[in-house]
Amino acid sequence: MFFRRLALPVILLSFIALSTVSFSVLPVRVDAQTISVQAPDLGLEYPATAGLTNADPRILAANIIRAAMGLLGVVALVIILIAGLEWMTAGGNDEKVSAAKQWLKAGVIGLIIIVSAYSITNFVVTRLTNATTAGDSGITP
Repeated sequence: MFFRRLALPVILLSFIALSTVSFSVLPVRVDAQTISVQAPDLGLEYPATAGLTNADPRILAANIIRAAMGLLGVVALVIILIAGLEWMTAGGNDEKVSAAKQWLKAGVIGLIIIVSAYSITNFVVTRLTNATTAGDSGITP
């Protein structure tokens, strides 16, 4: 009885998973009429198709730092929101209110540290880029 109830959902999930995998793996379009003889694909263009270009490593580092700082900023804001929610739902309980205040204080201090670290790294990367490229390159960190 238990297996009969699970049979239909398992079959449906299997079908959905198989169709999703097959549609993501199979090519989108096939042009059988335009077959041409080409040199074998050695994978030399793979870095460009994957988004790996001959970009400046300083810019790559700056983008990684920006992404990390953005993620940390989101984490700090979530901590502040959770602390506010805890404070609002404390119901007058002094222990919960004091714990929420501690979380709120930690979140605000963390956000201040993250914003200052972001501004310092942005300043340093900009000055480093200008110093190493004589200030006249089109590179924007």
